[in-house]
Amino acid sequence: MVVLLGIAFVAGVITAVSPCVLPVLPIVLAGGASGGARRPFAIVGGMLTMFVVSILFASWILDKLGLPQDLLRSIAIALLFVVAATLLVPWFGTIVERALAPFSRRRAGDLGGGFVLGAALGFAFVPCGGPILAYVSAQSASLSFGFKTIALAIAYALGAALVLLGIALGGQRIARPLRAHIARVRPVLGVVIAAAAFALVFNLDTKLQTSLPNWTNFLQRHTENTAYARGKLYKNATPKAVRVVQGLPDFGPAPDLHPGGQWFNSPPLTMKSLRGKVVLIDFWTYSCINCLRTLPHLEAWDTAYRKDGLVIIGVHTPEFAFEHVASNVGAAIKRLGVKYPVVQDNNYGTWNAYANQYWPAEYLIDKQGHVRHAHFGEGQYPDTERLIRRLLGVDKGKLTRIADTTPTELMTPETYLGTARIQNYTGLPLRSGLETTYKFPASLAQNHISYAGTWTIDSQQALPGKNARLRLHFVAQKVFIVLGGHGDVQVLVDGKPHGTLHVNADRLYTVVDSSRTQDGLLELRFSPGVQGYSFTFG
Repeated sequence: MVVLLGIAFVAGVITAVSPCVLPVLPIVLAGGASGGARRPFAIVGGMLTMFVVSILFASWILDKLGLPQDLLRSIAIALLFVVAATLLVPWFGTIVERALAPFSRRRAGDLGGGFVLGAALGFAFVPCGGPILAYVSAQSASLSFGFKTIALAIAYALGAALVLLGIALGGQRIARPLRAHIARVRPVLGVVIAAAAFALVFNLDTKLQTSLPNWTNFLQRHTENTAYARGKLYKNATPKAVRVVQGLPDFGPAPDLHPGGQWFNSPPLTMKSLRGKVVLIDFWTYSCINCLRTLPHLEAWDTAYRKDGLVIIGVHTPEFAFEHVASNVGAAIKRLGVKYPVVQDNNYGTWNAYANQYWPAEYLIDKQGHVRHAHFGEGQYPDTERLIRRLLGVDKGKLTRIADTTPTELMTPETYLGTARIQNYTGLPLRSGLETTYKFPASLAQNHISYAGTWTIDSQQALPGKNARLRLHFVAQKVFIVLGGHGDVQVLVDGKPHGTLHVNADRLYTVVDSSRTQDGLLELRFSPGVQGYSFTFG
């Protein structure tokens, strides 16, 4: 647990030097420079508090209160304008400082005003917490949300906050020689913060992020993979228990496959029966686009190395209700051409035995039944294949030639349609489980979603009624949606017809397939009888 917290802390540090944080840097610099010695600490304290509250509890609280999911972003922007006004208008600043006096008997503006500014940044910074948001989503799906999840979010936020504290202190140091001219400096700092707030209003922050390469992708992936390499996800391995054998970590005996799930392409297998084989455990689910992009590599390895003793086992751990149905899983296995063994893990038995948190996730097990390597998410296929060869003791010459389609550009994050995990929603308050008529807002920020017409929005799915429509402001080359039921969905991109989806099964459908990244407004018009679950992007 201690090692996991350390890894989360490092991930926070990496996030704080990524392009995602660029839009808030001018505010941190100006905020740190506009007050006394304690102000940078108050800013970071407010940011840390609100960031943790936002990623863990805000969506649930807003849903229970029937409030729009984008309310926190609006509050953040309003608070930034308030802080800017305190710097631009001296008498208004005096009023605010008096209101914040309970925070401290002296220098109230430093602490109270700094905390307010930090709170606004905490709300605005939430989209940068992609890895932690994904972790919390997985915890919710497996019903294991608890102390560990909260501690991880705090450690991640502390890592990011440490970097931003250094930036705030730097701003203060730069401003120190200008103290004699503070009357002139304060309006300039106010203009900087106000300009940043206007940038958030017009979504220039997301446009800036998508126009820059993400130079921290490699570091983030490395940190994610290190989580297992330090004994985090495998319950039988602790940091002290991990030893190195022939240049590879040995995490001890692999947990067995949880009994009770239906098997496809094979009779039931156990780790004991597989002794003497090299085993690759792949956690996946058939409507997950990240998993589907991994499948061609797994299938190629199965073809190339099965006769040498490699056994790939797909552990199908469902995310949505329809993925629990054996006939749906069987149809997907046939449609996708999966020939290696697959077992259903509907009760998360094997998932929990490995303490897994990701779709997809691969665990590589040697001939003695010991876990030797783990990889979470897409990518790094040549490295995994070399380890497979190494454990098999074979040399096949060239590696299998399967294109790596892992996205490398910034894009819209996975977007859920149900109330349990919906993010970036704009519009009338969602009424969970009740048929309600919604209306599109006048504008839709980047990565935001909205409903119009009659809908019943449940915890996991969106059920369309009369004139049901959905809009999404996306940034991606490819847009996919998980749909179920039967019916048609008309597709429009930037107001122009873009074909029709004919829904006849519970699976992933391709909505947009472009050769370049688009910043567009997607509108879907649903016929009754279709169920919507989530968007993914590529």
